[in-house]
Amino acid sequence: MQLTAHTDYALRVLIYLAINTEKRVTITELADFFGISRNHLVKVVHKLGVKGFVLTVRGKGGGICLSRPAREISVGNVVREVEGHFQMAECFNPKKQGSCALEKGCGLIGLLGGAVEQFLQTLDKAVLSDLVSQPSAEQFVSLTKLER
Repeated sequence: MQLTAHTDYALRVLIYLAINTEKRVTITELADFFGISRNHLVKVVHKLGVKGFVLTVRGKGGGICLSRPAREISVGNVVREVEGHFQMAECFNPKKQGSCALEKGCGLIGLLGGAVEQFLQTLDKAVLSDLVSQPSAEQFVSLTKLER
């Protein structure tokens, strides 16, 4: 199973925001950091805002920040909201039902459906703060020296 680039970028944006909680982050900053198209990130951030994961502020001093603490944002919920659907095969598409000659005797829908459910249950056990690694003592000393 593979998530769309849109979901991948959404998770990256949220992780970046969880690391950088002391300021609002701009889309340009995110695009430069990740080497991703600014236009694509505008769409990703817009969706994250519509779904309630981020707050966006326009104008001077504006930017993006998490709408709530990272420990309150479920990774499974983010993936469900941003991904949209999990049509692993053509037979998962409700518009295509009845188009497969094997549909009546095939167990693929049940098997893949169960796999998707287990995948999402695993993601439900994680919150955004779980994806943010805490710096080691050595990294913390290095970071502290850089800030001085």
